[in-house]
Amino acid sequence: MSADGSARTALRISFASLRTHKRRFAGTFSAVLLGVSFLAGTLVMGDTLRASFDSMFGNATSGTDAVVRSESAITTSDDAMGTRSPLRVDKSLKAVRATEGVAATEPSVEGSGQLVGSDGEPVGGEGPPTTAGNWIADSRLNPYELAEGHAPRAHGEVVINRGAAETGKLKVGDTITLRTPDPLKVRIVGLATFGGEDGMAETTFTGMTRADAEKYLMPETGMAASLRVRADDGVSQQQLADRLEPALPGGVEAITGDQAADENLENLSGQFLTLFTSLLLVFSGVALLVAIFSIHNTFAIVVAQRTRENALLRALGASRRQVLGTTLTEATVVGAVASAVGLGVGIGIAAGLQALFPAIGFPFPEGSLVISSLSMLLPLAVGVVVCLASALLPAVRAGRTAPLAALRETAAETTRVSRARALTGVLLGAGGIALAAVGAASGTRSVPLTATGAVAVLAAFIVLGPVASSFAVRVLGAPVATARGLTGVLARRNALRSPKRTAATATALMIGVAVVSLFTVFASSLKATMDETVARNFAGDVAVSTPGFGGGGSGLSPRLGPAVQKLPEVETSLGLGQGVARIDGTGQELTVTDPAKLPRVMNLGKVDGSLARLGGDGIAVSGTRAQEHGWKPGSTARLAFTDGKEKTFTVRAVFETGELTGDYVVTHEAWDPHRSQNADRLLSVAFKEGVSQEKGEAAVAAVAERYGKPDVQTREEYAQSAAGGIDMMLTLVYALLALAVLIALLGIANTLTLALHERTRELGLLRSVGQTRAQLRAMVRWESVLIAAFGTAGGLGLGGFLGWALVRATDSRGMSVLNLPPLQLTVVALVGVAAGLAAGWRPARRAARLDLLRAIATE
Repeated sequence: MSADGSARTALRISFASLRTHKRRFAGTFSAVLLGVSFLAGTLVMGDTLRASFDSMFGNATSGTDAVVRSESAITTSDDAMGTRSPLRVDKSLKAVRATEGVAATEPSVEGSGQLVGSDGEPVGGEGPPTTAGNWIADSRLNPYELAEGHAPRAHGEVVINRGAAETGKLKVGDTITLRTPDPLKVRIVGLATFGGEDGMAETTFTGMTRADAEKYLMPETGMAASLRVRADDGVSQQQLADRLEPALPGGVEAITGDQAADENLENLSGQFLTLFTSLLLVFSGVALLVAIFSIHNTFAIVVAQRTRENALLRALGASRRQVLGTTLTEATVVGAVASAVGLGVGIGIAAGLQALFPAIGFPFPEGSLVISSLSMLLPLAVGVVVCLASALLPAVRAGRTAPLAALRETAAETTRVSRARALTGVLLGAGGIALAAVGAASGTRSVPLTATGAVAVLAAFIVLGPVASSFAVRVLGAPVATARGLTGVLARRNALRSPKRTAATATALMIGVAVVSLFTVFASSLKATMDETVARNFAGDVAVSTPGFGGGGSGLSPRLGPAVQKLPEVETSLGLGQGVARIDGTGQELTVTDPAKLPRVMNLGKVDGSLARLGGDGIAVSGTRAQEHGWKPGSTARLAFTDGKEKTFTVRAVFETGELTGDYVVTHEAWDPHRSQNADRLLSVAFKEGVSQEKGEAAVAAVAERYGKPDVQTREEYAQSAAGGIDMMLTLVYALLALAVLIALLGIANTLTLALHERTRELGLLRSVGQTRAQLRAMVRWESVLIAAFGTAGGLGLGGFLGWALVRATDSRGMSVLNLPPLQLTVVALVGVAAGLAAGWRPARRAARLDLLRAIATE
């Protein structure tokens, strides 16, 4: 037969098989569809958000042709945006106005300012910044557009973005508090939009008069964050920037408006979008990995059940290549059709997310869905490749079917596990554990090494699955056999029939449970570490802070600490401010405080040198940083600040631990010449002896209410709030992993359905000797539960190990606490078992409906 004829024959056989056995591939179709739809939805959503943000920033800054600002920015590990010093407006403004081609220029004053809503709670601050600045009179240079009311004209008048007004239930005419961080009573006289939207994502904005903005947001009057410049007609942005550059004072630069817009997009949305889409892509990968095992198992069972059929084809003259091609063609058709449908579902998911996020507090910009070629072709290709790769080994096995197998009456599927497989699994596991242990060991802490070991352990679990399944099912099935009698015994025997099949079915669920357990252990360990850190280092009685994480809040008024210090109940009140500087060429955060009082409210461990003698040219450093740089009391360090000034500091103290205080501590005297907006990030308060917790806390809260009502918390409450973002992250992770678990359940259900199909005659015989429909349903459901219990147990073990490895590998100080939360892991275990029960419901129901006589007559 010619090659073309062989191909046509393979195609005819493949399509005939698909038409005849549609139900066999239902699980495979669903697994591919779900994985592809999630991937396509993620890509479409990412493209749509980027395009929407790009359009919003473009509209908002379209009238700005150049931006003049300080040249140097200091970035730290926690602030990729960087910190720049403000400009002196008089010098720069004079130079800009004298430059040819400048049509208009306006100072832009920017700083932190948090609104307090009508309910007394702060608006925003949960990550995205809460900003304030001057309202720019030139409408073309102002990124905000007045939508209601009028611009601020007098002291205390403000315009706020409409999104912040809706969140805080505020309206024009309301008098509210604005934390700058000193509390300021302001009256709302207008509402504004940004690029046609109610706000710049979750960022809030308060526009003040220029005089108010300079007074409350700048270190002194006559300063601004930047100058916005508009060009004359016929002058391009680049021409304008090139003309401005030589005219500006030293340390000042000019960039085009497009460059500024691109930076804003990257700083305010780019990092978030990258993190957001990367997170979704990771879980898409997990879902597709789970789908691979489900698809592979389906084709392995189908090939085993079609052993006689394939042997007859071989006996009639079909070549191995034709039989192989038949199976791969089926996989290709299923993968292509499911992927094509998945693309449509993915577009629907993206549209649903676009509508859902504003409803749950993420007001992303409006805009049409952006569906690029890559967003469609990549998921389609991934779906087909995943399906083909999963079916490859079963297809090769089908091609090797001997013609004599046609004489067999039953499906031929080997149940024996080779010694080579067991040995390979043991070696992989031992090697992976060793690599992970070395990578997580104190002094090494290599994330890549630990990750390599974790991958090896995962591979070992998969390879050893058939070896472990027999033992695990026997152990897990013992209580079932005891409690359910003959029904339980039969369920356990059915699960033990094919260790390979049981292991492959359970592996999909194992991966989902492992990832859930991994994040549960990691998140719980982070919270336990935070609790331990606060308990070990915080020596005060209450902590005062602004809510939120990621630096979104405005901070505390520096006048709050001295006001609390005057209370008769208070022994020590110490505020911890924050600054930045380059130390040995690397941006670092500085803690700005009164170092002499620090040991009264913070446990610093052993201190070498004197914290009381820092003055204006001294610095205290943690033992970790001192060891890195080879410093000791008396050593010197060169610090460069955002204003371009450099100064040599003397290390006058080395303290043992800086987990809460930070690694570098300076005085206000040293930092104030270089600061911009003045604020404390934390106020630590210690009560006098004999003052009760309740009395002292109430006294501090009464004073704090006059300064914007920041949170007054006990040590335990402060530790919980510091770790508040972890619970939010964990909730999102659980929601995303639900897809992987759903695919795993479809795999279990499909495996049971196919297994019941090959056991049709056996089921008929059981019914003929007295087994009731209820007993048959229970037998199938318990078989499903045992498979799920095996996968769940393996997932919990693997996830616990990976969680330990991740905690240890990412712990640079060696201070992390490993915490295996029993309640959460028990819930995960119960959900896994319950999922198995749910997966077995439909196959059990179908098995119980089998016609008795037809089942017995089945061959």
